[in-house]
Amino acid sequence: MDDLQFGTRNKRGDWAPKEALETAPILIFPPRPLKFLKWLPGYFLPWNVMFMAIAVVYWFWLTPSIETMKTLSIGWIVYLLARNMATVLLFYGALELRLYVLRRQGTSFKFNGKWPSDNRSNVFMFKSQNIDNIIRTFATGLPIWTGYEVLGLWCYANGWGPWTTFAQHPIWLAAFGLVLPIYHEVHFYCIHRLIHVPILYKWVHSVHHNSVNPSPWSSLSMHPVEHLLYWSDSLIHLIVPSHPLLLLYNLQITGTGAVVGHVGFDKIVAGEESAIETHAFAHYLHHKYFEVNYGDGTVPIDRWFGTWHDGTKEGDVLMDARFQRKQAKVNAKPPGK
Repeated sequence: MDDLQFGTRNKRGDWAPKEALETAPILIFPPRPLKFLKWLPGYFLPWNVMFMAIAVVYWFWLTPSIETMKTLSIGWIVYLLARNMATVLLFYGALELRLYVLRRQGTSFKFNGKWPSDNRSNVFMFKSQNIDNIIRTFATGLPIWTGYEVLGLWCYANGWGPWTTFAQHPIWLAAFGLVLPIYHEVHFYCIHRLIHVPILYKWVHSVHHNSVNPSPWSSLSMHPVEHLLYWSDSLIHLIVPSHPLLLLYNLQITGTGAVVGHVGFDKIVAGEESAIETHAFAHYLHHKYFEVNYGDGTVPIDRWFGTWHDGTKEGDVLMDARFQRKQAKVNAKPPGK
């Protein structure tokens, strides 16, 4: 598959799609039903269907019994941690192996023409982006993910919270499940803007942004404080009527799903004429420019607040103008304030 049929490559070897990024055709006026119907399959496939499938397997076959989870014990907690670690190792590891180790499709559809492993830096442990990212993922990311999961399942087992069943409230739970990816993005946008506040960025979020050229293992490479904020979206299941299957689905969207924005490629080539869309360009632009695309464009919050970058030269102009206005405000402040 020729990536230049879909985009352009600059002198540095960086690839970008020809078409400008668009936010999803939801929450827009006037409504555009035909465009919405055309967009809808991509909302489900392939990623959200995959994350729901993992959640189903987790709930029916890889989660301890309710009786077991009524009591906090090291055995089932460690089991959940090991299960989550195995999922991330297999999922992230497969993408890293195919795209970055074996380099099966070279730089075809790769946003940044350089390879992280070719550029050692003192900002990373052992000067290696991959080693640093893997350590942070497994040392704090997965334990905190599992901690939220343990909290939710323990509360469910003990009847604490407004838990319900699909038999009792099928329409509500189905609707809640359908909008969980949208809810996740709204939550992500809010905490993402928060950790870009200068003091939090310096001491917390900068850890994640060390990976300017992200790869799969960059996905959950964060400061522990950011991990705590990131997975706090799962607390909604203790507030509104929900089911443990949806809790697990939410955790998959947030955890395993973090790789979608960090894979570093626009498409994963699956054959001469076929490829899997990653929808990663919006978040790649955030890693490149830092102050744009705090969300991924499913909900047009960035467009509402003027921080959307569509990947075009016009987007660069708007970003530069916004930066100049920001600098002017900073420079206009009296000394000492």
